[in-house]
Amino acid sequence: MAHRVTGVLIFFFLFVHVLDTALVRVSPEDYDKVVATYKTPIVALLEYGLVAAILFHALNGLRVIAVDFWSKGPRYQKQMLWTVVGVWVVLMAGAVYPVLGHAARVLFGS
Repeated sequence: MAHRVTGVLIFFFLFVHVLDTALVRVSPEDYDKVVATYKTPIVALLEYGLVAAILFHALNGLRVIAVDFWSKGPRYQKQMLWTVVGVWVVLMAGAVYPVLGHAARVLFGS
C-alpha cells in the first residue's frame, strides 16, 4: 500500500513541477513569485517528505523486483521489507541536514 501511495504522491509532485516550470514561458514574474515561495521552511518540510517518498518508493521497488524475479523472493519478502525500512530510516536520517538545514537556519538563525 505504501508503494502505491508514494507513487501517487510522486506523480502529483511531477505534475505540479511541470506546471510551475511551464509558468516561466507564460509569466516570468509569476514564476519568480512561485519559486520564492519554495524557499520557505514549510516547503523544506514538504521537500523532506518528497525525498522520503522517492527513497521509499525506489527501495521498495527493488524489493518488489526481487520478489517477482528471484525464485526465493516470496520466501524472504518480509525480511526484505524490514531491510528496506532499515536502509530507508538510515538514509532519511542522513538527509535531515542537507534537506532541512537551510530551513533550520532561517527559523533559528545561524
